Amino acid sequence: MNQVIDARIRLPAEFRPSDSRGSLDNKNSRYDEILNLSVHKEKSLTDLKKEMESVNIVHGIIHAEYESGDPADELNAAVAKLVKENPLMFSGFGTVSMEYLQPLKALKQLETIKNLGLIGVNLQPSFFNIAIDDKKLYPVYAKAKELDLFVAIHTGINYSEVHPMRYEHPMLLDQVLCDFPGLKVIACHASWPWIAEIVAIARKHSNLLLDFGGLAPRYIAHPSSGWEMMYHFMNNLLSDQVLFATDWPAFPLERAVSEWKQVNLKEEVLNKLFKDNACRVFGLNINNK
Repeated sequence: MNQVIDARIRLPAEFRPSDSRGSLDNKNSRYDEILNLSVHKEKSLTDLKKEMESVNIVHGIIHAEYESGDPADELNAAVAKLVKENPLMFSGFGTVSMEYLQPLKALKQLETIKNLGLIGVNLQPSFFNIAIDDKKLYPVYAKAKELDLFVAIHTGINYSEVHPMRYEHPMLLDQVLCDFPGLKVIACHASWPWIAEIVAIARKHSNLLLDFGGLAPRYIAHPSSGWEMMYHFMNNLLSDQVLFATDWPAFPLERAVSEWKQVNLKEEVLNKLFKDNACRVFGLNINNK
């Protein structure tokens, strides 16, 4: 069975602050309708470990993701605690306060993230009506680069009825990558429906990684799905820049692994997607079993 590294997992329910646990299923959101979140959102660490073991996910990167309020400091502490208690199983990404984005506060939070031993920062600016290339985020990008932290950023479609998708168009990401050469960026959700654009940007910027969390892999190889260009390029020229991710508990681990195995990627590309790229870019030393 293939060993797998999941590049983006949300905190289990018992680790999440109460004001962040329902942020995707409020009355102005279609997330529960589309992704059936109410069934999955209360999954525990025990549930996560069982699911990981069942499909040979040998390491997971926990992200401090949220879409409303300001639980950033609590989330960072919770991610760090989980990673400290399970260092062989988990690494972590922190986050910064976005509801009232204050650069000086964000810079201090980035220093805390680094001091906690976390390896990156997760940003979801569109949920706070902030564009990817908003100059208010530039101090965050600059500090992340200085501290050698990855930046994982929400791109592409969202299912909020009050947050425009234009804030997360990948062309905005191109501007950031031009202004911060070498910044290690992960485009979460791989920017669908703007696939031609994100493929071009990834070809241009080799420091850009693409994760496919929260997506049904079977559609990526499905004709007329809109993913055709991604499927072609990830199977050759972009094979070193793709990461397996689930956005658990939003997407089941078993389903993600199973569907990726059925999309007919080259064997070496599937190995890169599942594990090899994550080991290389995150510096993980995962022994084969």
